[in-house]
Amino acid sequence: MNQRQLYSVTLLAVCILLPGCRDDKAAFVTIGTGGATGIYYPTGVAISRMINRKFDRYAVKATVESTSGSVFNVNAVLNGDIVFGIVQSDRQFQAYNGLAEWKKPGPQTELRSVFSIHPESITLVASQNSGVTGIEDLKGKRVNLGNPGSGQLQNSRDILTAAGLTEDDLSAEYVKAIEAPSLLQDGRLDAFFYTVGHPNSNIKEAASGRIKVRIVPIIGRGVDKLLESRSYYAESTIPHAFYRYALNPDDVRSIGVKATFVTSSRVSEDVVYALTREVFENFEDFKSLHEAYKLLTKADMLKGLSAPIHKGAMKYYIEAGLDKYIDPKLIVD
Repeated sequence: MNQRQLYSVTLLAVCILLPGCRDDKAAFVTIGTGGATGIYYPTGVAISRMINRKFDRYAVKATVESTSGSVFNVNAVLNGDIVFGIVQSDRQFQAYNGLAEWKKPGPQTELRSVFSIHPESITLVASQNSGVTGIEDLKGKRVNLGNPGSGQLQNSRDILTAAGLTEDDLSAEYVKAIEAPSLLQDGRLDAFFYTVGHPNSNIKEAASGRIKVRIVPIIGRGVDKLLESRSYYAESTIPHAFYRYALNPDDVRSIGVKATFVTSSRVSEDVVYALTREVFENFEDFKSLHEAYKLLTKADMLKGLSAPIHKGAMKYYIEAGLDKYIDPKLIVD
């Protein structure tokens, strides 16, 4: 843990985790995001600015950390190293229910939802020379699946399984998504997976280089079965207009998850209420942050959640009349 995180955690022990934290004690909170070039990081920055502008009202000061992704953020939230984290909806489901990386430690029942943000498509980018036009063509190819601790690594594995493949069927790499486009353009990768909201600068980089690329559809009978068995996955579309230099002439069909904002049940209601209120009361400003948010609605931000809603967030949703959009199973006493 670095010095800034240690300082934040010390203050949190004094204020954040104590119900009734008052205005005379400033609450310092850290938001865990993802890589600096993805949507998670600027989203975290935007949310931190919203709450920081109202410091005189809430006495909450937020900072943002770039992290390795969903798994790290879940664990860091539960350990108290950060207060909020941005997490893929599938990882939220797995953590709360004790699956995947959390199978051994068991269900993470202190995990709490705040809201969801934007849809994220599982995106498969392949070089023209690779000959990859479908998932099954990845056999024997050099493919980046995603770095350990990222949500996209599990997504990649799910797609391979859906296509009847395993990691042993290909030459798998496990580097960060931001490194994959340059590796593909250097001829060191044939393809890479990236679970991300669109448009994305890394995908644009890959599609605009010397080596021509194709965005590969994530479709097929196995994918249809995956959609039926995993409630956190949904069909999605990657617009051709976002990547005009890619070889695809049309929009690309895929499936995806949602980015969600989470915290711990131990965090005070006042802090979560303040952050939730500022995001929803400044909704149009929030939507203007990125093209991926253009069609976002307040109701959308209450879908794709599997951990119970934090009481502080629920307080705001009831006040704003938004509780009607929440799955009753997610409402706790």
